[in-house]
Amino acid sequence: MKKILSTITGMLLILCVTSSISKAQLKRFSIGPFVEAGFPVGDLKETHNTGYGIGLGADIKLIGGLGVTGSVSYMRFGGKSVEMSPGVSAKYDALSAVPVRVGLKYKLPIPLLYVKVEGGAANLTGGDGTAAIFAPGIGIRVLGFDLEGKYEAWFKDGTMGFFGLKAGWNF
Repeated sequence: MKKILSTITGMLLILCVTSSISKAQLKRFSIGPFVEAGFPVGDLKETHNTGYGIGLGADIKLIGGLGVTGSVSYMRFGGKSVEMSPGVSAKYDALSAVPVRVGLKYKLPIPLLYVKVEGGAANLTGGDGTAAIFAPGIGIRVLGFDLEGKYEAWFKDGTMGFFGLKAGWNF
């Protein structure tokens, strides 16, 4: 009797594990909120402070570790006061934008690690127009938690670039 119960228990355990693995493999779409910080470099560093943002991202898994990704967010970089000459300073206004990005994501053979490249448009608030976006990055996803490091460049009358750190949760 004990042998039959242990066999049934073992079979149920194997069934539960394979069922949960197959459900995880069938989940081909995820969506979730994220927060991000942008650390300006180049000319942007001279005129603006660290930026912060919040947004919503989505992923669609395709084949062979490849996927499509997209996001929409709100980013704000505070303006700096810069001394132009002794006793004369200028205050730069904050830079706010609504970036819309789409791109490709590739899951590396190293567990949990991925690389991605995105492009899109940053709609600058305050009537300043639109900037083109290019953003390569590398990240790690553990269950639903996603942490990504990236470089993002906005192109409009020059380059506004920053290194970014993004943390999110995907459902």
